[in-house]
Amino acid sequence: MTWRTSDLPSFAGRTVIITGGSSGIGWHTAAALSRRGAEVTIGCRSVESGERAAADMRSVGAGDVRVAPLDLADLASVRSFAESWDRPLDVLVNNAGVMTPPRFRETVDGFELQFGTNHLGHVALTGRLLPHLRAAAAPRVVTVSSIAHHRGRPDVLDGNRSGM
Repeated sequence: MTWRTSDLPSFAGRTVIITGGSSGIGWHTAAALSRRGAEVTIGCRSVESGERAAADMRSVGAGDVRVAPLDLADLASVRSFAESWDRPLDVLVNNAGVMTPPRFRETVDGFELQFGTNHLGHVALTGRLLPHLRAAAAPRVVTVSSIAHHRGRPDVLDGNRSGM
């Protein structure tokens, strides 16, 4: 079966936030939902990169795509992003993530980078946006993942590679 954007229902009048929408799956999701009428906000670390991505989306038929700064590895950034949201939110797509940094790194708040970004950042974002989601008629939260989680070690959440 071949999937096409036209297979999606209309998203006219719906608001969507996508984390990590400046590349990969997030880019394609943002572009597809925008082409179906959604007002899409891309939350990303680099506003410059996000603006380039939004321009590329518009060049292939995307409509209303906005960009806002959001660094999931910094809980103050998550709070600032969520506090700036001022209307009902129909769909939150938790897509952004880092995968196996080559060396141990921490978030601004002291968590191992991959765990802090991919999990804690998204949990904090979802929690802070919950009142806006509840204000929508039929809200949805979509969390994008990978089968790479099978390699994870929950006993090594601090990123200590010596235990692996």
